Amino acid sequence: MTNSSIIPTSFVLAKIHMPFIILDRDGVINYDSDEYIKSPEEWNPIPGSLNAIAQLNRAGFHVLIATNQSGVARGLYDLEMLDLIHEKFVRELASVGGYVEEIFFCPHHPDEHCHCRKPQPGLLLRIQEKYPVKLQHTFFIGDSFVDVQAARAAGCMPLLVLTGKGQQALEKYPELLHVPQFPDLAHAAQFVLSQQRVKDE
Repeated sequence: MTNSSIIPTSFVLAKIHMPFIILDRDGVINYDSDEYIKSPEEWNPIPGSLNAIAQLNRAGFHVLIATNQSGVARGLYDLEMLDLIHEKFVRELASVGGYVEEIFFCPHHPDEHCHCRKPQPGLLLRIQEKYPVKLQHTFFIGDSFVDVQAARAAGCMPLLVLTGKGQQALEKYPELLHVPQFPDLAHAAQFVLSQQRVKDE
């Protein structure tokens, strides 16, 4: 952990063992875009993010993804193209020795008011239904206010990275100052691993 990581002193989780961890996709693992990530060519990992996932895997964590993908409903790309984007992600992750258990996504438009689009907790609850994960003992790493809202609604422990929309969210929503903040996924993963090491000692 570096001095640029901000951890509220009240955030003490040393006794919790967390075999699962949930990540947002855009802005956390790969660079985000206001124009959406519409093709494999537009999907590019943030430096260190794939290695961070692989490191979590090696430490025994099962990594799951929960991502809003309203570009499907907006007609910017279809489910087949989304699969191709995720195939590139999984392939590049495998090249550094990492893997994810599954990618959960919401394809709906915000106007549809579905239960799975973050900040609603539907994606996280679907994960809990399928996997033996205790959400109250699980970190959810995101880069936006809606990620934090979804984590809290589902009972997860939110972590905020300042890549993607993270820095703007922190400036816009002062309540995020109470959420542990990290420069990127690599630093957030180091914090998660440090919690596991303390627990195991």
